[in-house]
Parts: sequence; C-alpha cells; structure tokens
Amino acid sequence: MEEGGSRIRRRVSARKRNRSLEGICASPPATQSLTGADQEEEAGAGSRRRKTVGLEPGQQSDSEEDMFGDSYTENSFLAQVDALEQKYMQSPEHRKHVTDFATEDLCSESIQNKLGITAVSNLSGSKMNEDAKNQIGHDVPVEPGDGLLFEVPSSQVLYFEHLQNTSNDLGHQSTEERDRNSHKTADEDLSCTRLEQPQQNDEFTSTVKDTSEMSRTKSVKDHLKSAMTGNAKAQTPVFSRSKHFKETLLSEEISVAKRAIESSSDDLGPFYSLPSKVRDLYAQFRGIEKLYEWQHTCLTLGSVQKRKNLIYSLPTSGGKTLVAEILMLQELLCRKKDVLMILPYVAIVQEKISGLSSFGIELGFFVEEYAGSKGKFPPTKRREKKSLYIATIEKGHSLVNSLIESGRISTLGLIVVDELHMIGEGSRGAVLEMTLSKVLYTSKTTQIIGMSATLSNVEDLQEFLKAEYYTSQFRPVELKEYLKINDTIYEVDSKAADGLTFSRLINYKYSDALKKMDPDHLVALVTEVIPSYSCLVFCPSKKNCENVAEMLCKFLSKDCLKHREKEKHEVIKNLRNISNGNMCPVLKRTIPFGVAYHHSGLTSDERKLLEEAYSTGVLCLFTCTSTLAAGVNLPARRVILRAPYVAQEFLKRNQYKQMIGRAGRAGIDTVGESILILQEKDKEQVLELINRPLENCYSHLVQEFTKGIQSLFLSLIGLKIATNLDDIYQFVNGTFFGVQQKVLLKEKSLWEITVDSLRYLTEKGLLQKDSQNSEEGSHCHFHITKLGRASFKGTIDLAYCDILYKDLKKGLEGLVLESFLHLVYLVTPYDVGSQCNPDWMVYFRQFNQLSPAEQTIAAFLGISESFIGKKAAGQAIRKNVDKGIINRLYLSFVLYSLLKENNIWSVSEKFNMPRGYVQNVLTGAASFASCVLHFCEGRAKQLYNAGYKSLKHLANANPEVLVRTIDHLSRRQAKQIVSSAKMLLHEKAEALQEEAEELLRLPPDFPGMGDSATEQA
Repeated sequence: MEEGGSRIRRRVSARKRNRSLEGICASPPATQSLTGADQEEEAGAGSRRRKTVGLEPGQQSDSEEDMFGDSYTENSFLAQVDALEQKYMQSPEHRKHVTDFATEDLCSESIQNKLGITAVSNLSGSKMNEDAKNQIGHDVPVEPGDGLLFEVPSSQVLYFEHLQNTSNDLGHQSTEERDRNSHKTADEDLSCTRLEQPQQNDEFTSTVKDTSEMSRTKSVKDHLKSAMTGNAKAQTPVFSRSKHFKETLLSEEISVAKRAIESSSDDLGPFYSLPSKVRDLYAQFRGIEKLYEWQHTCLTLGSVQKRKNLIYSLPTSGGKTLVAEILMLQELLCRKKDVLMILPYVAIVQEKISGLSSFGIELGFFVEEYAGSKGKFPPTKRREKKSLYIATIEKGHSLVNSLIESGRISTLGLIVVDELHMIGEGSRGAVLEMTLSKVLYTSKTTQIIGMSATLSNVEDLQEFLKAEYYTSQFRPVELKEYLKINDTIYEVDSKAADGLTFSRLINYKYSDALKKMDPDHLVALVTEVIPSYSCLVFCPSKKNCENVAEMLCKFLSKDCLKHREKEKHEVIKNLRNISNGNMCPVLKRTIPFGVAYHHSGLTSDERKLLEEAYSTGVLCLFTCTSTLAAGVNLPARRVILRAPYVAQEFLKRNQYKQMIGRAGRAGIDTVGESILILQEKDKEQVLELINRPLENCYSHLVQEFTKGIQSLFLSLIGLKIATNLDDIYQFVNGTFFGVQQKVLLKEKSLWEITVDSLRYLTEKGLLQKDSQNSEEGSHCHFHITKLGRASFKGTIDLAYCDILYKDLKKGLEGLVLESFLHLVYLVTPYDVGSQCNPDWMVYFRQFNQLSPAEQTIAAFLGISESFIGKKAAGQAIRKNVDKGIINRLYLSFVLYSLLKENNIWSVSEKFNMPRGYVQNVLTGAASFASCVLHFCEGRAKQLYNAGYKSLKHLANANPEVLVRTIDHLSRRQAKQIVSSAKMLLHEKAEALQEEAEELLRLPPDFPGMGDSATEQA
C-alpha cells in the first residue's frame, strides 16, 4: 500500500510541476485535451493506459444515441471502467470501500477534459451539488498496482483535491453564484484547477482516505452516462453550438467568395461571389428565389468583375436596385470595404435603411443613416465590421469631404448612386457632381455604380465617370399606355400613323350632378380597378389632391366601405394616436372608402402610416403629386395622370416616364395601365411628349454659381486636393461640366471662368493668395481663410455665408438671452425664409403677444410694430425693410411656438400653414443649426484650447485676458461673452435652487394636512 501510494505521489508531483508552470504561462484552449508535456508522459506510460474517446466541441451531439452509440466497444473508455468496477466489486477487501462516487468523479473529470465542456457543477446540475455536499468527509482507500486510481491519468486523480476544496464553497454559495459559476468555460476551470494544484500536494493522501465510509450501489457506467446526457441536453446561454457553427460556415464561405472574387476564374461561388446565406436571406426577407435574366447578365459582365465603373439603365420596376445591393454586399463581405449609397430624398433613405438593416444584422455589417440632422463626420472608424452609409445627396457630399480630410477615402470601396439623372437637376445636381468628381480625383480604388430609369445622353456620363454602360428594356409586368380625350380612350401605338389607335369609349352612367362634379370621368376610371386592385391618381397641385380625393368618395359605391373595414378603422385610430388625438378632416372622410391623399402637407409619421396601409392593400387609391413618382416605391395596377401639368409647367418626358413607371406590380399584376387625361387644346403637345426622346442631362456646376463651382473651388483648397490655379483647372476639366464645356460655354472659356471664380472668392475674403504673380501666373497658390474654412466646414451656401457671419457678429454684441427667440432666429434657414409668404394678420397678432425683451429683438433686427400693422391693414409703406429678415422672423415665430407648445397641429392651425410644411421648417432649422455649429467651431475651439472648457470657466474669465489670448476678439465681444456666460450660469443656478426648494416643500396633498388646518381654525 505504501509502495503504491509513493508511486502515485511521484506521478502526481511530476505532473503538478509541469502543470504549475503551464498554468502560470498560459491556459490552453478547452478543445485541446493534452499539452505537449502531457503527451510525452502519456507515451511513456502507454502500456498502463486505456484508450479514451475524444470529441471536438463542434462534434458534440444533442442525441443520446449519437453520443453513446460506440460506448461499449472493446477498447472504449466506459467498457474498461465497467470491467474495473466489476473486478473490484467482486473482491471482498474492496467491495465495501471502493465507492462509485470516487470513480464517477474521476471519470467525469476525464470526460470533461476530453470534451472541453463546463465544470462538474454544470454537468449534473443541482443533483451533483447535493451529491458533493453529502460526500464530503468520507474516506476511500486506494490500492496501487493494477488499481483503479493507478489506471487513470494522474490529472484525474488530482480532481479529488479540487473537489474537496470547492465542494464546501458549492454547499454555501447562493443560487445566483451557482448560476454564474455554471457559465464558466472549460478552459477557465482547467486553468483555475492548475493554479490551485501546487497548494494541495501535501493533502492528497489524506483527502483520498477521508472518503472511505460512503458507498453507492449505482454503477459508474449508468451514472456517468446520465451525467453526460444531462450535460449534452443542458442549455448553455453563453455559447450556442448551432449559432457558432453557422457563423463559422458563413466565415468560411466569405473567405472562399473573397478568393473567388479576387481570382480571374469564371466560377462565381454559391451566389454571385457571395455566401449562400445571402441567397437564403433574399428568399426570406424579399421572397426573391431567382434573379431576372438581365440581372444575371449584368452581374456577370467582365467589366463588373474587374471592378470598372458602371452605368446601367432600365425602366422603372425592372429590378435595378437588387443588382446594386448584390454589388454592395460583395464589397462589404468579400473585399472588406465600406460602401456609400446616395439616394435623392430622405424618405427613400429611411425606406432603404429599413430594408437593409436586417441584412446587416444577419451578415455582420453596420447600416448608418446620413439624412436630415443624422450622421457623424468623419464616420466612426471600425476595426472589423464594415459600414454601409445610406445618404442623401448633400450628406453624401459632406461624408466624402470628411473622409478626404481625414485621409480615409481609400476605405470607401464602392459608391452607388440611384437616380443618376439628378446630376442635371439644379443645385442638388451640382452637389452630386462635386461628390463624384472628388472621388474620381482622390481615390483610384473606389468603384462608382450609377443607375437610372431616365437617361439620355449617356455618352457624356460615361466619359465623366470613365464607366461601362448596360441597358435593357425589360419590365417584369407589361405596361400599356393610354390617352383619354373627352369620353374616348386611345392606346399609344408607335406603329400607328399619328401614334394612337382607338381603344374604347367610357361606358358609365353619369348623372347631371356627377357630370358637373367629375367632367374628366375619374369616377368611372377608378371604379374599374378599385377596391380589388390599387390605383394612383397624379394631380397638378396639393390642393387638387385633397379635392379629388373628397370628390371621388362622394360618388363611390357604398360597397367600398365594407372592403377591409376593420383595418381601415385601425388606420384612423393609429393616425389619431400619432397626432395626439388630432386628425385631418379630409382623411377622416376618405379613408373609410380606402382613399387618401399623399403630398408634402402630411407629416412624416402620417405619410409612413398611409404608405404602409396602401402597400398592404387596406387603402386602394392615392391622389398624389409628382413627388411620389420619384419617392418611395408604391406601384399600382392603374396610374391616372389628372392633367399633363406639374403645377403650372407642362410635363417633361422624364417626369412622364417616372409617373407611368409606377403602373404594374411585379408578382401581383399581369399588366399595368397608364391613362393620361388631356383636353383637345393640349393634344399636339402631348403627342410630341409621348414620342420624343428623353431630355438630355446637363451639368449645373456653373449655372448654380454659389452652390456650384465657387463652392467646389473653396472645398478643393480647403481639403488641399488642389491649391494652385493649374491643378484647379485640371480638376474642373475632369468634371461633368468639363466634359460638356463645348456645349455649355458660349461666351467665356473654362479657364476664364476658373480665374473669375477664384478672384471672386478672394475678394469676398474666403480665399487668400500665397504670392502675387502676373495674370498669366498659373502656378499661383491659394489658401483658405478662417471665414472660408467656417463656410466650407458648415456647408453654408456661399450666397449667405457673409450674411450669417454679420448676423452672428451682430448677435454677439446684442444677444438677448431672456428668451430663446433670438437664438431661434439665428438658426432659421435663409433659403426657407426666401420662399415664405407671411400671413400679415397672423404676423401682427403674434407680434403683439411678444414680451418686451422679445420686442427688443425685433427692433434690433429693424422691424417695428407699426410696419407689421400697416402690412396687416394693407397700407402702402415707404420704408424699405429687408424682405429676407421679415420672412425669417416670421418663421422664427413658428419655430418658437413649436418650441413652447411642442404640437405641430396647434402651431399649423395658429399660423394657417400645412402641418407637413411646419415639420419641414423644423427639419430645415435642425439641419441649419448643425451647419451654424460647424461654422462657429473655430471660435469655440479657440476658447477651448485657451483653457475655457466650460460655462463656469467663461463666467469667471477676465475680458482683458480673453482679448490678449484669443485672436481677432474685440474687447466688446469679450465682455459680451463673459456677461452672457454669467447670465446663463445664474439662470441655471436659479433653476436648480427652485427645484431644491420644491423638493423640500411639504406637498399640499400630504395626509393629515387638512385635519391640522381644521384644528388650527
């Protein structure tokens, strides 16, 4: 016995020396069953060891049959343990002394190490904890030689010591502690065991002997099988094998796809160089099982696989966006680059964010919104996961600027531009052109993809973007075009002599009252499709949308009221909820018939709710303006154009194609119909409209002077992309405007326009020459001034930057802080103010309600009460007052009322404005406030860098020290800054004091207060 014990102790000591060193240096992963030293020792003692069954974690099965299917083979671990058990149980000396519990624990520890699973407390749950408590203090004598303990690895023998020390803790710990400990991983337990082993060497023999009195009749085989089965079936909250397996599979597929996409092989992998999971997600989220033939052709183009720039054009509803999404996913998952998607409107950005967020969650990338006041510049830099930025045209430009400035433009692997034809539409087109030009100039690795349904002069765009071109006339649903003149409907037919063929007469019984109310036969046209199918009626103006919706509901059949009646009542209820109980009376009357209007007068929440109801078929008819055609995707069986006009302007070919493109829903309709209603007088113009080609797309870079070429030059110098005349001229030559200069420039050359623009910016104080050269000095360098940098950073329209600077400077000298009105005025957008037409009676009424301090602000701006009163009375005024200031102050009243009341409905009613317009003013003010913040950052940074990091610092500052410390700060401005800070600090202190007094004051409804008052009386 002593000889055997010494042999065990020698083995344990040798093992513990190795393990103590390994435990200090590093803890091996749970899946690794033996270290290098262990393997050498195992080889040396091979004749005395049994073969064990080792499973990788990924091979674990929840099935008991799978786990134990080969447990009783000749060389299996359990078979050998069973044989040993029978041998020792038959021996009279050991029958009462060798307990199954010891063997069970040893075997459990062995399996635990082999499987890489959690500790014993997790193997058999609360039952094992109870067993551990019951077994403490009992002896188990062990014989050497061929004995059980000698046959198992010494690491399993050491488990006894660990169990003895931990079982006391297990018996006393709370339920929360047990739960927490049960979540530890195997490598943590193993590491912990190894660190504790050196402290327990001397206690080993006594520990084994202390457990001799306990005997259990249950066999090792059965209990071990039960424990392992319980562990296999147990829920593990930290690690999910299936999830881990899926993530591993996705990672491997992405690696394979990445290798495939980088090779020149024709094999594109499971799904266009993407993991098969992407295909499954499209089937799950979009119901897309198979791509159209043109989509497959486009994605397999040689130019696309070589990452060349691409422009592709198809009719509306042809499936253009899906191709772009697959290319974006390739960039995000396989090439590990960020992607920017530029969309024309905020509503479309939000729709796309909603549609792609689920893909981001499943595939492991971020989807970030850059619209309105949302977006961070520069964007957050991420180590592993990549980002998909979905932005409006303006926000996309700011994002690209910030990436260039921070030297991160190369991280942008792909830019996708939807509605590329907008590059030829006013100031927004100029901004889009600047964005793409900067990317082409600064990053040779960024791919550009442009798509549109209405492109004409593609050659110019190809030359500008250095892009390939792909087009198709595919439409998933056939579109039939009709014209209606009086009560006759003609089909558009290019083969006919005059382009029209007779189709049919409208056969609908009209009463005299109906003829008077509906001369265009709209009721007859819509009742042919609704409520079973959907219909869009495009109207020239917002007011006309509402009038047509009400007119239709007066003459629609009462059967329309019963169609999905409950859902329509739910829509009305939801509209009330989002509007604090308010509801538009027109919508209240039309929604029960399944009809609603859709234009910018709706709030964003109302618009989303109505669009969702239309998409699900609860609403079957929208009367809408042309903006819906370029906005969110709301297709219909029939599209009716109320007139060939948008407001007062005759319809353009591009607009017409976009509107009729909404006809026909893929997967729902077999055919789509468009009907254009016209009068005899417009017939010739309409025939020309439907037969002529699409309008050409022209650059607006020079036409939009302050928002175009001047703004471009300022940002080029500010970002140090080009700082001398030669480089700037070369840059402009590469723009879309440079490509079209022969067509667009008649009087001046591009060189002359470049020189004139730089001279204008220099005279305005936004740029400064580094050296004075002769006129032909093409190497003259420029640098940006502080005002120029503030304008560039704040993305302020250069037409307003000097006005904003004067307003802020003037405001600093006489800023009124007794109310927020002055601050609200400073962040009211200039461009929105120029489009405003005040209601003078409302203006006069609101002016009279101002406090004396607020009237001081109006006087400070040069607007008197008598001026507003005379305007309200319709009297002539000789005094010349700036119209821009008058309009901005009026909108300031709107925003100030919104700030105080926080209810769009009451404010829109008070100022007689559409609620959607009020919300747009608010959104514009929030965006402009962000611009003003960036515009003013220079001064704020100066103060911060000088050590004035809080309001408290400024309130206690010495104006004289500020003047000496801060550049270009006058003494008057310094005093104003200090006094303003003191006032704000004082207001904050008073507010806190009032709050403290209110907290300490006894509540008026305190129990017993009434009784004591009665007693005192």
